[in-house]
Amino acid sequence: MGTVTIGVSIAVPEPHGSLLQERRAGFGDPAASGIPTHVTLLPPTEVEESALPAIEAHLVEVAAAGRPFLMRLSGTGTFRPLSPVVFVQVVEGAEACTWLQKQVRDASGPVARELQFPYHPHVTVAHGIDDEAMDRAFEELAEYGADWPCTGFALYEQGADGVWRRLRDYVFGGAVVPPQATRAERGPLPAR
Repeated sequence: MGTVTIGVSIAVPEPHGSLLQERRAGFGDPAASGIPTHVTLLPPTEVEESALPAIEAHLVEVAAAGRPFLMRLSGTGTFRPLSPVVFVQVVEGAEACTWLQKQVRDASGPVARELQFPYHPHVTVAHGIDDEAMDRAFEELAEYGADWPCTGFALYEQGADGVWRRLRDYVFGGAVVPPQATRAERGPLPAR
């Protein structure tokens, strides 16, 4: 069968997703058109294609244990000089994202893996471009803000053309968004 490269992330919904993707392209990031705007839960990971059913079953379990939460983005940050990345910050929902990514990568699951850097939820808006463009991204999106009720995540596969495509959505076990999820962060997602 061979291998495939997958990722798991929370999609940034419209109109915010398209706007940030367009801004990323406008800063000169050549990868922008192939990467939907997202918050990563599992970075690009090469797996055997035959493992996909087990991975999907695992993600169903992770989603079933999750609950909707408020995701709020505000302002910019950077990983420079360690990594050439400018991002929009996750200012509410970070604890829930951290909990989710730990569940996705759990040592007993089918996509257990170590991370190259400590987990820091964010939305990349510039990666690996010249410093002047990185500075521009940092400055021009410094006042950017968006929020939405996060009700799940998705599994993506990177095609041979480098484009990431959504394979499947996973809705949290409590699919109804509680009123408090639209007002304030509720902290880590509880286990069932």
